[in-house]
Amino acid sequence: MLIVFIGPPGAGKGTQCRRLVELFDIPHLSTGEMLRAVMEQDTALSRYVASYINAGKLAPDHLVMRIVSQKIKSPDCAKGALFDGFPRTMVQAQMLDDLLTELKRPLDVVLELRVPDEVLITRLLKRAKIDGRADDNDSTIRERLRVFHEQTKPLVQYYGAQGKLRSVDGTESELDVLATLCPL
Repeated sequence: MLIVFIGPPGAGKGTQCRRLVELFDIPHLSTGEMLRAVMEQDTALSRYVASYINAGKLAPDHLVMRIVSQKIKSPDCAKGALFDGFPRTMVQAQMLDDLLTELKRPLDVVLELRVPDEVLITRLLKRAKIDGRADDNDSTIRERLRVFHEQTKPLVQYYGAQGKLRSVDGTESELDVLATLCPL
């Protein structure tokens, strides 16, 4: 089962993915976590990635796709995967479609978590305090939301046209959102 989560930063994609991992026994692929892991290294690549992430911008499509492609071809993804934070652009969505066509593994469903910006800003500022996330400050949050609306939100229409989209109210409690997501 291949599932994509679409939603703005702080919508609860990671939270719901962690719950669904237990239900479906498939890995949670968070491009954000993968990119943050790269940033923790002391390399030219880590500084390159950090220059984007710390400014609230998306990492380049080719870099993200390379990471995702390697992971989806790995044995631990043989039964499927939950994509969290990928794809984020139309180019990434088309690259993912091409990869999955090549692998003969169709995307099963795209789950959109809808949450108003004001709620997201509050959630992300709270997360910054709890998790110590340097990339969750007010100006970066607002930039990330702007980028989401400009570059990622069009994926809702893209996947809707393919008949793969399910929209869910992400302002509900974690368990209520999970109940809405299941049965998939």
